[in-house]
Amino acid sequence: MSHLRVVVIGAGQAGLAAGQQLAHRGLIPGTDFLILDANSGPGGAWRHRWDSLTLGAAHHIADLPGMAAPLADDHTPASVAVARYYEAYEQQFNLHVRRPVKVTSVTMPDNFHLSLSDGTELTADVVISATGTWDSPFIPYVPGIDAFQGRQLHTRDFKNATDFAGQRTLVVGGGLSAIQFLLQLEKVTDTVWTTRRPPEWRREGISPEWGRTVENRVRSHVFAGEPPRSVVASTGIPARPEYRAGVERGLLISRGMISHISPTAVTFQGSDSPAAYGWDPFPAGTEVEVDTIFWNTGFRHSLNHLAPLQLRNSRGGIDMIDEVTPLRNPRLLLAGYGSTASTVGATRAGRLAAKRAIGELQ
Repeated sequence: MSHLRVVVIGAGQAGLAAGQQLAHRGLIPGTDFLILDANSGPGGAWRHRWDSLTLGAAHHIADLPGMAAPLADDHTPASVAVARYYEAYEQQFNLHVRRPVKVTSVTMPDNFHLSLSDGTELTADVVISATGTWDSPFIPYVPGIDAFQGRQLHTRDFKNATDFAGQRTLVVGGGLSAIQFLLQLEKVTDTVWTTRRPPEWRREGISPEWGRTVENRVRSHVFAGEPPRSVVASTGIPARPEYRAGVERGLLISRGMISHISPTAVTFQGSDSPAAYGWDPFPAGTEVEVDTIFWNTGFRHSLNHLAPLQLRNSRGGIDMIDEVTPLRNPRLLLAGYGSTASTVGATRAGRLAAKRAIGELQ
């Protein structure tokens, strides 16, 4: 059984940043530390993004330490561009990423003991978990969900709008992904939009100041020991011209929340909230036939492999010393948890996790 000083779980933005910083601080990749990746190739969650998402549409990706990210363009799929960037980064810093292999559990009889999907085992003095959220899609329970005879899919399953051609589609979720998909699906099929509450439109644009404001909201929630809030609960939806136009032509109008799913239709629960911009709920009991239910309901942090360490408190959150260090186990570092689960924060989290890891080794 191999022993390493540090094991990094995940080779996305936070994991690669942590690996580069560990090497920068004197640890030898592949000897002193190892990066494990469940994917078959570089790119992290970006390699799974839908065909129509470009870096231009995604606004940007953050620079990794020591190598600038590619310039945004509207032609190359982000899944391709980011995979190329991460591959070049791994090669530039000789990071020795081991893939594809998944960490199935982490225990701690003395040092950390990691069980891997290929049947091998590792031990480590420090573990940096940078597994993100992509592998933990969240779909809320709605009565009748298992009886639906049509197609159901989540954001992570989307590839191309043409796959929905001719299928009347219920789009669920109040975030930016739902908005963007509604605009794409408009070209190929009829849609109905459902959200739990009135859409939270905001007037201010995306800026560093806005990003810091959002991070501070999430950070205060996590530092209070609560589970991280959904992105839409902290960010809202920017009132861009194309989105406002969608509201005006009746596309981006939420019909409220559904209360029941039948084999071929959904029933709306109605709402006491008055009609507002982008919000015009159907009366309670309204039934709408649909062929497809498209859940854009977010993700949860992928932390099942850490369950044996019992990090969570009674409220389901994790008490944190700082942005990466759990109170219950400072040798287990979470890069990309809470306020750092974003392109803005993940690189910073990787840097901080590497710094904390070196501190634990000394």
